[in-house]
Amino acid sequence: MSGAPRIAVITFPGSNDDGDAMLALELLGAEPVRAWHADAALPDGTAGVVLPGGFSYGDYLRCGAIARFAPVMDAVGAFAASGGPVLGICNGFQILCEAGLLPGVLRLNRGQQFICADVTVRVESTASAFAGAWEVGQELVIPIKHGEGNWFGDDNLVAALEAGGQVAFRYLDDVNGAVGRIAGVTNEAGNVLGLMPHPEHAVEELLGPTGGVPVLAGLIEAALAPATVG
Repeated sequence: MSGAPRIAVITFPGSNDDGDAMLALELLGAEPVRAWHADAALPDGTAGVVLPGGFSYGDYLRCGAIARFAPVMDAVGAFAASGGPVLGICNGFQILCEAGLLPGVLRLNRGQQFICADVTVRVESTASAFAGAWEVGQELVIPIKHGEGNWFGDDNLVAALEAGGQVAFRYLDDVNGAVGRIAGVTNEAGNVLGLMPHPEHAVEELLGPTGGVPVLAGLIEAALAPATVG
């Protein structure tokens, strides 16, 4: 569609939310384009990147540990280093942490059980390229579905993230044991965002909550003006 930012959605073996991410992005006015894990480069004209949810490489070793070595991740890393907006959702968040593009690690949920539920997250910071329409304290209902969504960082890392405005979202309730109930974080430059909830599943009132709209709309806005990032 004319004037719509082109957003690459990466598919890894085992991804299962790439199609939903593309549908949600198109619904919100972007031009989603598929990218394959073995590609050495992102599609021409890419203005934003999404690493979707799923079970890349069967979650062998640990979630995201193999996907971080996929050829396309070199291109994603270069795109992020240039200031391009990158969004990692659930397994995509795990991959970005494994690749060192986001801080912290994702561990097994407290109780070691898979959790699938609508949860409420609160916007904790607007210090990122994605937050043009966010407000601190804003509450968003977005579904989660993960077995390893327990974000962890040591005290020094958590303190640094809090001070730098890198904690983007926090669960209202302690749903999985994540340190500080952290649901999403950004990099220092503010152009890479990862979160465990699935915004692509929360964009249509007919199907449920619409808390995912501000998240994906923020990516689209950042993709329209990547030069302003960082």
